[in-house]
Amino acid sequence: MTLYIDPPTWPGHGRMWSHLVSDVSYDELHRFAETLGMPRRAFDSDHYDLPSHRYADAVAAGAVEVSSREVVRLLTASGLRRPKGRQPRRT
Repeated sequence: MTLYIDPPTWPGHGRMWSHLVSDVSYDELHRFAETLGMPRRAFDSDHYDLPSHRYADAVAAGAVEVSSREVVRLLTASGLRRPKGRQPRRT
């Protein structure tokens, strides 16, 4: 199981955020997020939004650090990319 995380460079709600993704399946992503104690409401279409203070926890649990551009490339290549507005936001 390999999960990927980009740097916490996305602002929102007074915090900086990362995106946690899988290039295999949403089930794999949900299982990994569950091990981190992340609520399902943090899932946004094809990724989990992870606050910057949890970044090190995800990396320590095995998430591979990649660029934001690589996150999009991985999702697209795997067929898991769900652009906003085209698919249901939550699964």
